[in-house]
Order: sequence, then structure tokens, then C-alpha cells
Amino acid sequence: MARRSRNSASAYYFAILVSITCCVFFVLSMNPLGTIDVDNLLSYRYDNIAQGEYWRIITGNLLHTNLWHLLMNLAGFWVILFLHESHYKGHISQFASLFISLCVLEGLGLYWFFPELKGYVGLSGLLHGLFTFGALLDIRKGYNSGYLLLLGVFAKVGYEMYFGASESVSAIINARVATESHFIGVLGGLFCGFIWLPLTRFFKHQKLQNQ
Repeated sequence: MARRSRNSASAYYFAILVSITCCVFFVLSMNPLGTIDVDNLLSYRYDNIAQGEYWRIITGNLLHTNLWHLLMNLAGFWVILFLHESHYKGHISQFASLFISLCVLEGLGLYWFFPELKGYVGLSGLLHGLFTFGALLDIRKGYNSGYLLLLGVFAKVGYEMYFGASESVSAIINARVATESHFIGVLGGLFCGFIWLPLTRFFKHQKLQNQ
């Protein structure tokens, strides 16, 4: 497991930006001014994406069904960041790129592989990807706990896909838990760990050689 570092503040700046954005979207989704229907404009909706509204692939991850849904996801986001913060120290652009990549992979994965899922909002799928990616970085760093984290997230998602998610969680967030998003999130984390990360390192190495 990654140890705590004092030099990881830069990743926190982006995490704060994400948190504020989610909170602002949530407040706007309550439509206090009666002018902007944020959910209708930004949520992941399969049929709208098919008609060319591609921004929903990303923005759907930043919306939430209710306050509990928002708080649970933001708490999970910060816990995962604290857990693997030493991997992101001094790398705000890389962390931001990872976050955006996971957003895109989440939306595209749901669109391609689960067309029956017509609507989705929330960070939970992306969080599964971020957790998986962090576990792979732990393994790369030689932390044996990374294997346990990876096995744990595989077991959790496998259980959810077979038996379904907790009914109590569905009641809390006032929506069906989209276990498909968790599955796609894990695949996105694996993709970033095994393909995206080596590619970025390769191009960085090539750039240094050409200087």
C-alpha cells in the first residue's frame, strides 16, 4: 500500500476542483433558479449520446441522484486518493489526464457494452477504475498489498454482477445501483494500467531521447 507523502498537494488541487464541480452540478440539478435543467442537459443518456450529444459520456460521471449519493461518492474519491497519494505527488497533469481518461472509458464502455442501460449518473464507476489503477501502481512499486486490493475489487464487482448490489444502497441513493458501471470502471482501470500508462512512459522516453 502506498505510504503517505507530504508532497502530493498538486493532486489535491485537481481533486478539490472535481469535488467543487460535483457540488455545483448537484446544486444546479435542484434547479433553484428554475432556469437550468442540469440533469436533462448533462446526465449520461444512451439515446441522446446516439444522437450526437457526446459530452454526456464525461459529464454524466459528475452528476448525482441525491445528497447521499454525492457525499458517498466524494468520500470514496478522497479515500482512494489518500490511499494512493504517493503515486500522484507532483503530477497534477497526469492525475487529471487519468481522471478524464477514466471518465471517457466509463462512458464509452457503458455505451458500447451495455446499451440497455439508458441512463446513468455518478462517480462510482470511475472510482472503481481509480482504485484498480492504484492497486496496479502498488504492485508495480512492489507493495504486496496491491494484489489484495486488486483481488478485493475483482471479488466485489464479480459478486455484484452475479447477485446484484445492496438494496439498502439503492434505497439511500434513490436509484438502482448500476453494477455495470463498476464492471466497466474496473476494466477502465486495467486498461489505463496495462496500456495507457506504458504508452505515456514510452512517448516521454522518446521525447527525452530526441532532445
